[in-house]
Amino acid sequence: MKYKLLRVNRHGGPEVLEVVENDLRPPAKGEVRIKVLAASVSRPDVTVRRGEALYRGTWLGQKLPFTPGYAVIGAVEAVGEAVRDVAVGARVGVLTVIGGYTEYLYWRADRLIPVPAALDPAEAVPLILNYIVAYQTMHRVAKVRAGEKALIIGASGGIGTALLQLGRLAGLKLYAVASQRKHAILTEYGATPIDYRTQDFVAVIRQAEPGGLDVVLDGMMRLQMIHGALSLLQRGGRMVSFGEPASRRELFRILGLALRTKVTPNGKSLSLYGTSTYFLFDQKPYLADWAILFQWLAEGKIKPVIAARFPILEAAHANALLESGEVIGNVVLVS
Repeated sequence: MKYKLLRVNRHGGPEVLEVVENDLRPPAKGEVRIKVLAASVSRPDVTVRRGEALYRGTWLGQKLPFTPGYAVIGAVEAVGEAVRDVAVGARVGVLTVIGGYTEYLYWRADRLIPVPAALDPAEAVPLILNYIVAYQTMHRVAKVRAGEKALIIGASGGIGTALLQLGRLAGLKLYAVASQRKHAILTEYGATPIDYRTQDFVAVIRQAEPGGLDVVLDGMMRLQMIHGALSLLQRGGRMVSFGEPASRRELFRILGLALRTKVTPNGKSLSLYGTSTYFLFDQKPYLADWAILFQWLAEGKIKPVIAARFPILEAAHANALLESGEVIGNVVLVS
């Protein structure tokens, strides 16, 4: 029996995503086979598919050929030898980083995320990457408190809309930066919108909040914007930056700025966040945070904004839409 997946044999645009077939095999020892129900389409998928220099020589810079796909939700269809704690039929999530654009996924049984079966997989899959980034930057790194004044830079994508929802839920006074045509989603969640193309966000915030901000959550990771945002923080203010910088050189400059901010006694902090800690250190905080997010989704406290759903094998069209810059919220693949 065969199954289909998407494969990148050469770097380039969405057109390099090719549908290929593999043999369906029994899971190996300690492994499960998952029928993929939904997969996310994210900016790292695009970056690694293009083969951009930012990831070359890192664990995210994949050798050809490879299958993109950072996160999936599916149903366990078979378990391998020595798998004791995962049952056939269980609904699970996987932070794959690579390999999610597929009908079936083979994965380590000890790296699965329990997912309530009642949730719509397409609505739940944004929680695996976009919402965990938003939740942890807000609550584990910035440690926000109700009533604080916060600025979200890059507020209209999958992580940005998650931050808007979580920020409103946390009782924050929100300001948000995005292009003018995406301002409706910002105001829907109670944020004051700022157009980065026609407005100086630093001047806007200084006029609106002369005492300064408590928190900045930055998903654009551009050095000039980070400098401006840091200047808006009051004493004790926290800035968290995540996402993809324009280049490695830019990344090193941002790292240097974070270090200088840490050692300079001005009462401000700049932290950088990445989900790689999930693989390198402790899974427990991630599993605890996912459990909270799934509960909030079930209760209707959060609801991912989904711009489009595509069949898994139409991932090329989904990638093209994401790259168009027109997307508000998330793009997902479904079986």
